[in-house]
Amino acid sequence: MDFPTQARTVPKTLMASILLLLVLLMPALQITGAQSVGVCYGRNGNNLPSESDVVGLYKSNGIGRMRIYEPNDPTYQALKGSNIELTVTILKNQLQGLTDAAAATDWVQKNVQAYSPDVKFKYIAVGNEVHPTDPEAQYLLPAIQNIHNAIVAANLQGQIKVSTAIDTTLVDNAYPPSAGKYSDAAKSFITPVINFLASNGAPLLVNVYPYVSYTENPSQIDIAYALFTSQGITTPDGVKYQNLFDALLDAQYSALEKANAPNVEIVVSESGWPSEGSDAATTQNAQTFYQNLINHVKGTTGTPKRPGKAIETYLFAMFDENIKDGAEVERHFGLFSPNKQPKYQLTFG
Repeated sequence: MDFPTQARTVPKTLMASILLLLVLLMPALQITGAQSVGVCYGRNGNNLPSESDVVGLYKSNGIGRMRIYEPNDPTYQALKGSNIELTVTILKNQLQGLTDAAAATDWVQKNVQAYSPDVKFKYIAVGNEVHPTDPEAQYLLPAIQNIHNAIVAANLQGQIKVSTAIDTTLVDNAYPPSAGKYSDAAKSFITPVINFLASNGAPLLVNVYPYVSYTENPSQIDIAYALFTSQGITTPDGVKYQNLFDALLDAQYSALEKANAPNVEIVVSESGWPSEGSDAATTQNAQTFYQNLINHVKGTTGTPKRPGKAIETYLFAMFDENIKDGAEVERHFGLFSPNKQPKYQLTFG
């Protein structure tokens, strides 16, 4: 006579266990739900929150990926166990030293192995916006190779890809996007790097800024096209582009195709819009750009050249950085103010 009662209580117990498991998993689910959107965490400010507060802000906003611009122990400590995927940048003033294989091995041991697997490393960006005329250009490929070899020696190559982050200026003839190609000056410098990425299944990281393209040519580019709010354009070769971001990205893919690397994927390692410092740099424009960019890259529209999939993208940047060098706009790319208050109402997840 007791059997039917027990049969009813077992599912209730099981359901309670499932509900408890879901509650426990919610923080992880919140983070992984936003995996196609990351945010760059620059630290050129003298008023920024603590690293633990910063990681807390990523988690509470469901931001599942972070890019940093140098190894930083307090950041690593705060990231432990967070499940946030991390891109670590090696700036170009470090490249010459890493042409020594032993130095590269030491760098990986100290800045990656010492924190793995508690910190979830995803990419190492060897060099940020190195140009062919830079003195450091000659060191880029050897540094990439040595860091990669050290990652392989640590048996982390299945988890961590080694690449470099370039800007869009290495490609000329970018309109229409199908005509994009590496400039003569850039070709001899970047082609061996691309070949290395292709042979190792690594993506190319590209910093893509519609804001810069628009402000350099406002008479020819509609600001609505840069903000994802226009009806789009049809290029001379008959391709419809809804926004400038896709056009800039596809010009990069065209250049990769012409460099015999059609299978190399692109990760957008920076993209942003400032809120002050120029006529186009307004809070409203930045709000519009960031939310439309998030919606676009998280969706499955893709670009005309790479349709049907999300675009791995890192927004620049987490905070306004008040001691950053350069023009005034450089100090106003933050999604958050240093007091951790959001500058815009954005939905990351």
